[in-house]
Amino acid sequence: VHGVDYDQTFCATMRSTSLRALAAIANSAGMRMRRWDFVAAYLQGNLEQNEVVYCHAPPGHGTVGSDGRPRLCRVEKPIYEMAQAGRRWQRTLFPWLLEF
Repeated sequence: VHGVDYDQTFCATMRSTSLRALAAIANSAGMRMRRWDFVAAYLQGNLEQNEVVYCHAPPGHGTVGSDGRPRLCRVEKPIYEMAQAGRRWQRTLFPWLLEF
């Protein structure tokens, strides 16, 4: 059901004021800051183990089945514009960051 059958869509982001404060603290401590630009970040996440997500077939790929019902595709990895994509990327990235 659209908008009802998924949870955990919140993905924390840093406000620009927080970033400026962090940069000021790093500068005063004589530290250097680096930034990372993750290409296609949302596509790098993973769905939860028992999570099953379906979406409508893309245009040009037979959007209606032989029985007249809309054709659906099972999503195996998060995709852009999927409500859960940001949260899934965050859950993939955080353990890696904590290793430092």
